Amino acid sequence: MDERPGCLSGLLKLALLSWLFDWLQERFGFGRGVSCAGCGCGIVLLIIFLILACSVITGTDWLRLGF
Repeated sequence: MDERPGCLSGLLKLALLSWLFDWLQERFGFGRGVSCAGCGCGIVLLIIFLILACSVITGTDWLRLGF
């Protein structure tokens, strides 16, 4: 059985991922750090966020209401 999580779980994962991304951007993201180190960390965090968000979006059964 290859069961995927339901839409409530997907929404919860996206909310937590968004909160974590915002927190990391405040600490290490764009405009933080010495010279362009903040820009580099911001881009790396953005790429990681996009990969994880795509993973959650494609791995969730949006038509099922359950965890």
